[in-house]
Amino acid sequence: MITREDFVDRFGGIFEHSPFIAERAYDDGMVLGDHLNVDRVHAAMVAVFRTADAEEKLSVLSAHPDLAGKLAVAGGLTEDSAKEQAGAGLDRLSPQEHARFTELNTAYVEKFGFPFIIAVKGLNRHDILVAFEARIGNSRADEFETACGQVERIALLRLESLLPDP
Repeated sequence: MITREDFVDRFGGIFEHSPFIAERAYDDGMVLGDHLNVDRVHAAMVAVFRTADAEEKLSVLSAHPDLAGKLAVAGGLTEDSAKEQAGAGLDRLSPQEHARFTELNTAYVEKFGFPFIIAVKGLNRHDILVAFEARIGNSRADEFETACGQVERIALLRLESLLPDP
């Protein structure tokens, strides 16, 4: 059986810079056993995320970097975020595309109080811009819910890269 320390070391970054999700999932006993699989670990971590209070959820959302933002340019993304953004071509934007992402990132954070979050796997920069431009018109409540759903999807994709199929 995996120890708490090993579990948190391995899965503490699944929810961006938010190891409390992994800690609580382990402490709640939802992931104990000899065989960890994607479905089980994801369900346990999502249950913790969904029962977190609004401030904790906001802290998880706020831990995500801007897409093609300053951290990406400076090489300051987590390994997972860097791979995800590169996979969508966000590391190869034209100056005009980069300017548009910067403009949208700024407007989005000003409106909602957290960065735009989207699971970029399978998307390209055009797909992401279309979603960005559509979602910026949402209400804060709708966008908070959408962003939380995207965080859960990102967690699933990250877990799929770490764990065997069920």
